[in-house]
Amino acid sequence: MSEASRTILITGSTDGVGRLLARRLAASGAQLILHGRSAEKGAATVREIQDETPGAPVEFRRADLASLDEVRRLAHDVMSAHDRLDVLVNNAGIGFGGHHAAREVSRDGHELRFAVNYLAPVLLTHLLLPLLRRSAPARIVNVASIGQSPIEFDDVMMTRSYDGRRAYTQSKLALVMFTVDLAAALQGTGITVNAIHPATFMATKMVTEAGFQPMTTVEQGADAILTLVSASDVADTSGTFFDGVKQSRAHADAYDPVARQRLRELTATLLGAPIE
Repeated sequence: MSEASRTILITGSTDGVGRLLARRLAASGAQLILHGRSAEKGAATVREIQDETPGAPVEFRRADLASLDEVRRLAHDVMSAHDRLDVLVNNAGIGFGGHHAAREVSRDGHELRFAVNYLAPVLLTHLLLPLLRRSAPARIVNVASIGQSPIEFDDVMMTRSYDGRRAYTQSKLALVMFTVDLAAALQGTGITVNAIHPATFMATKMVTEAGFQPMTTVEQGADAILTLVSASDVADTSGTFFDGVKQSRAHADAYDPVARQRLRELTATLLGAPIE
């Protein structure tokens, strides 16, 4: 299928690597569904893309992924407006925060990083699977991180001892674990799902707010994600963790069926529904 005939949803596409990815995909002719929390930023991103690529088919959908109800509304709106979805890029996320970041909770009362970096993309993916199935071959790309920590199942929401970095790395490992499980569940459907660490400490607001000096460029990260979105040589690759453009190994817990089962059970409880 040509790029021009593909419909692609990118969450977190009004800033950083998501925004650059959207600009590049628009230039290739893809029909884009952009997502962000701010309607103002969304409108600005649409204008930027259409100035660069006149006539580009691009739309914006606002949703706060810290609310599961808004995730549900986003999925409903996409499915109501489109008869196909060829690629879902779960890019939106929250970083470490500052060195002394306080614990925050989502609108549903969950630890904020676990909610936005893990629960939201899992729910969104689950709700959009019928549309992805109808559009197969299709791809799901989960933007994770090389920074991964084992899940503290006795205190997943980190109520006893909070650390922003651990909250972030735990949520990103959870997303990789979900990727491995979902790939197995979707085997034979024509839908692939992979996780990626785009680049280390890209020059983004997330990195600078955490107090780190950038080590790589947003362009490098966008190139890596674009490979999973479009490259023909990974069209049949699924359940894999990528470090940049290279296949890599995630934390050992990503390949532990017992740990993944515990996470599935926890997730089903938190979302109020079983997931694939």
